[in-house]
Amino acid sequence: MTLKHMIFGERSLTKVAAIFENRDSAEHAAQQLKQTGMMTEAQVMLVGPGDLAGPSDAPLSRKLEPEQSGIWHTLIRAHAIAGALGALTAALVYSGLFIFGNEAILSTPYLSFWALLFIGASVGLLIGGLLTLRPDQYRVIAAVRRAVAQGRWAVVSHPMNHQQTEFAMSELRNCSTRVVRSL
Repeated sequence: MTLKHMIFGERSLTKVAAIFENRDSAEHAAQQLKQTGMMTEAQVMLVGPGDLAGPSDAPLSRKLEPEQSGIWHTLIRAHAIAGALGALTAALVYSGLFIFGNEAILSTPYLSFWALLFIGASVGLLIGGLLTLRPDQYRVIAAVRRAVAQGRWAVVSHPMNHQQTEFAMSELRNCSTRVVRSL
């Protein structure tokens, strides 16, 4: 299991979206992704202006982030792992400074240890929060929201592996001039 899969709770870590001027082209592209058998019905979402109806855009949010429980797993895992790695890094820095005889560390060894540990864990937790926000996906989500607000349509795919990601990118580039993907 890679570090990436240990941190993130979603099964699909990448989003690939294409913007279309009308519903027919978007539906055709969505069918192309599903018909080959490479992607399932649940992995391909058709997003349109109707998804923004009402005071909240819950239908749009569900299509952009279908793995709601996975987001909670990501939140917990990212904070726990990044916080622990930050604390471990701080302990290693403390050890190095102690071994090399840093006077600030030697004059107050316990206070210095706890201060560095606190700072390291805090920085780790901040990084965990940043990972939870998934800044890599913001570009895709913003592009889809903008297009839908302008009356256009989008196909959002949630590939599970590299092969599906490359397939989605290739198929959607054949159908649309605007394709965006997250990392």
